[in-house]
Amino acid sequence: MENYRKYLSPQTLSKLQGLEIKARLIVEGFVSGLHKSPYHGFSIEFAEHREYVPGDDLRHVDWKVFGRSDRYYLKQYEEETNFGCYLLVDTSESMRYRSSSSALSKLEYAQHVAAALAYLALQQRDAVGLVTYDNALRQFVRASSHPSQLKQLCHVMEQSAPEGESAMGPIFHETAERIKKRGLVIILSDLFDDVQSLMHGLKHLRYRRHEVIVMHTIDAAEQDFPFEDPTLFRGLENLPEQMTEPRALRSAYQSEFEKFLWDVRKGCRDLHMDYVLLRNDQPLDVALTSYLSSRTQHMHKT
Repeated sequence: MENYRKYLSPQTLSKLQGLEIKARLIVEGFVSGLHKSPYHGFSIEFAEHREYVPGDDLRHVDWKVFGRSDRYYLKQYEEETNFGCYLLVDTSESMRYRSSSSALSKLEYAQHVAAALAYLALQQRDAVGLVTYDNALRQFVRASSHPSQLKQLCHVMEQSAPEGESAMGPIFHETAERIKKRGLVIILSDLFDDVQSLMHGLKHLRYRRHEVIVMHTIDAAEQDFPFEDPTLFRGLENLPEQMTEPRALRSAYQSEFEKFLWDVRKGCRDLHMDYVLLRNDQPLDVALTSYLSSRTQHMHKT
């Protein structure tokens, strides 16, 4: 059997073309890995139909599935879906950063995760939508469970160029007003913004009773700070360039960066949101597992 798990690796994905095809390969790799992981129980979430229960309308029985499995399943249509997922992808200029040791930029990594999550949601007959933003909301694709939705979402992401500064607080306020139906909101961003403003925006999403997963997407070098030689640090989002001696800065920088991570993590916890730190050197199953865990919790509530 082909080893699909390799498609969870950023190094492998960076060599492939086409976001839609990569999303399918990522999910195939993840599903393959489920059989050897503690998350085996989540594999039942991949059922494409709802099982028949007495009283259901027999007109919606999928007889082809019955012929193969001798069990009754109903086709589900978009209007029957009681769950919607919106993927909020940060396309500000800081997201284009890719250190020399990284196979994908932060934005590329976030786009791969978003595409895979979209494909996973659609496989479960859930509706999925997309928001791209920097200092303004750039694209808003309404949630749908139509099979063509993945192609549209991937096209929008592939056309998104990282530019502009971040202004997440106002964006989250606007998004909270535009998403009318309660569901799951997944944020993919480096969160380089004022933390207080950021939390106010996230609070609005929670006020609208959305479940929220914050997938904090960073480059490995931003946390590890592996620089040794005198380095020209190029500012993004209108910050100046600066030549400096990294070893003299390492301790202070890492202390500040870890404090930033702690502040964001604590803010999310106080708002009862799931927080996941995603480094662009990690296999993508971290993100997929977080999504399935949240999806399972939602199903147990309904």
